Amino acid sequence: MNARTHLTHAHEASLETSLDFINTLEFSRVASRDDVPSPPLAAGWLAERGLAHPDAVRASLERPDGLGRLRSVRSALREVSEASVDRQPAHPAAVAELNRALRARSCLEIAPADDGVVLGHRHVGDPLDDALATLIEPVVREIATGRRDRLRVCANDTCRWVFFDESRTGRRRWCDMSTCGNRAKAARHRARTKASGGGAAEA
Repeated sequence: MNARTHLTHAHEASLETSLDFINTLEFSRVASRDDVPSPPLAAGWLAERGLAHPDAVRASLERPDGLGRLRSVRSALREVSEASVDRQPAHPAAVAELNRALRARSCLEIAPADDGVVLGHRHVGDPLDDALATLIEPVVREIATGRRDRLRVCANDTCRWVFFDESRTGRRRWCDMSTCGNRAKAARHRARTKASGGGAAEA
């Protein structure tokens, strides 16, 4: 899933971008893969989506706890999302982590303009925390007040991609039918074939 790239510093994130953030830690049959493994790559990811000024957020990420903060928020956001999908209480530590990050959200302000006023913002803390708060908001809003019944985790246990089900029936189980869906179908076919062959052999 590719997030839409914003060329301006908009300080807003779509639900798709928020879910893409969760999915920057990908799972496979062999090992997990982090798409933002270093401060430069993480700063680039945030800046390309209009969530932060690249130089400022890179400086934050290069601090000893920078990547750790990003990973903690990402992990907590996945935990809360999966808990919502499973209709289970989220772990209190994950809720506390997201609430801590949300407190860093930039403040909205109005500023004079030639034809009246424009809506702007004011940073209240670290630019990394501000970017993370922006990423958290769409997911938690969807869980709390939106169509959380459409939030999904791919049924492939070696994928676990978090996605929003926009299908007409609302019964989508796989992040992508051409990959995880086809693998699941092939696995079921092999299991049926094996069971059928084993039964015939016993007979």
